[in-house]
Amino acid sequence: MISMSKEYDKSDIKKFLIKLAAITFAIIIIINVTYNLIFAEKLENINKLIMLNKKENIDSVKDKIRVEIEKGLSKEKILDEEDKILIYKLYLKIKKEFQEIENK
Repeated sequence: MISMSKEYDKSDIKKFLIKLAAITFAIIIIINVTYNLIFAEKLENINKLIMLNKKENIDSVKDKIRVEIEKGLSKEKILDEEDKILIYKLYLKIKKEFQEIENK
């Protein structure tokens, strides 16, 4: 009887360790996939911004800006109504400040 319970104990421990290893492996994969889906691209963009002192990074940003400008110019309306109002108010404020400079 004693030897039979030891076999069950060894079998139970072996099953437990296999399940533990499988669960641990699954958790590591889930964390890795989550990290790659959520954070990796954002961290890559942050690194590009930090490395703007390198010429190739500056050229990359310039190219992206050019592409976005071309996309905007191909649209019939570039700005939403709210954006137009904000930019117009900013323009009026800047114009007023320049007039104050000319009057001094």
